[in-house]
Amino acid sequence: MVARIYKPSRNAMQSGVAKTKHWVLDYEPEHARRVEPLMGYTSSADMRSQIHLSFETKEEAVAYCEKRGIPYRVYEPHEAGRRRMAYSDNFAFNRTGQWTH
Repeated sequence: MVARIYKPSRNAMQSGVAKTKHWVLDYEPEHARRVEPLMGYTSSADMRSQIHLSFETKEEAVAYCEKRGIPYRVYEPHEAGRRRMAYSDNFAFNRTGQWTH
């Protein structure tokens, strides 16, 4: 079973960068999830899907995998480009877009 090492991205309900500064190690699913026929719950027989380890740096996570002989894949993070803009820029004379009500 292959481990994934990645830096989590922020979710859609989050405006800040909290809980995105550490690296996470979890395992790729070995078996597909299935729907339990009586209640309709989604379940899996894969016990490693419950393991989520967090590390301060990518190198710590890689060292953990290499020490224990776990095959791994590292996914580099995609940094979001931030655009600084003040509220007064909405009313500037040199505004490039149209101003609408």
